[in-house]
Amino acid sequence: MKHYIEVRTVNKAKTDIDELFSRWGCHNLSPRINGSSAVARFAAKLTGVIRILTCAHKGDTLLLQYPMKKFYYTACTFAHWKGASVKTVVHDLGAFRRHKLTPEQENKRLSKTDVLIVHNETMEKWVVGHGFNGQTVCLHIFDYLIDEKPHDYAVPHSPWRIVYAGGLYKWRNAYLYNLQDCMAEWRLDLYGPGYEGDGSDDRIAYHGKLPEEKLMRDVEGDFGLVWDGGSLDECTGDWGEYLKINNPHKTSFYLSAGLPVIVWRKAAMKDFVEKNNIGFSIDSIRDLDGRLKNMTKDEYNAMRDNARRMGTLLREGHFTAKAFGFSSNDDCE
Repeated sequence: MKHYIEVRTVNKAKTDIDELFSRWGCHNLSPRINGSSAVARFAAKLTGVIRILTCAHKGDTLLLQYPMKKFYYTACTFAHWKGASVKTVVHDLGAFRRHKLTPEQENKRLSKTDVLIVHNETMEKWVVGHGFNGQTVCLHIFDYLIDEKPHDYAVPHSPWRIVYAGGLYKWRNAYLYNLQDCMAEWRLDLYGPGYEGDGSDDRIAYHGKLPEEKLMRDVEGDFGLVWDGGSLDECTGDWGEYLKINNPHKTSFYLSAGLPVIVWRKAAMKDFVEKNNIGFSIDSIRDLDGRLKNMTKDEYNAMRDNARRMGTLLREGHFTAKAFGFSSNDDCE
């Protein structure tokens, strides 16, 4: 039997994986309790960990999501005491982005799992290079579960329309406020919290922060942009640096919405995007005008068709299923 401890969070990447575990008939060790307070969530997680001792048996598998703020080491230990194995999917590495742990401390925790599911080959090399000796599996991209399907509209637009969804605060993405000389061939549609623009540039349309179902239903564009930091010439800061190793969840949203993606050439997602022809990479935002000006309709249509096919897989949970061993389809990786 396969068991899991429900995360119970607003983080969609984590709740989607919990949903898939439930769909696949895995046993939820977390009790159903009233309330959504921090105390209630703590009690549910603690109870779930304790239930490993009574519910897990030899040959079972415990499925975990990391980081697990409390009890990760204990949960793995209890599972092994009962003869069960552990599979863990990584969402964030504290040693790399937030620097709350040293690589040695993080690998000591992660060494408790039997199988570690990492974002991509770059993250795999990083954990192995910092001392992780267990079995690794690459997820390649996070799935994006949603019932709402993207609507049909004519593409490409003239001028090109690029979508950016995410945190729009100046402290995180100052580049969004310095695009004046880079937008001859395209226009920008912004979705998310924190936009501080004054509305004076009619090439930039701000649509607010929308619920995910409405966002999927309303979003319209030719590409989704994956870029973080203050600079037009490279992705900077902790968020930008993290792109070198992680799979940003906004990439999954764009593709689930049928949008090909534009990524930084140094991003870990670059190889996956180019291998599957679901977008392209750039060194600098300043390169976008030239790249779009020279793009043919046939080149774009191929990316768009591939993005739509990829979006169908993401909405079905294809990559999570494969990584956890619920599927063996090898069409995309």
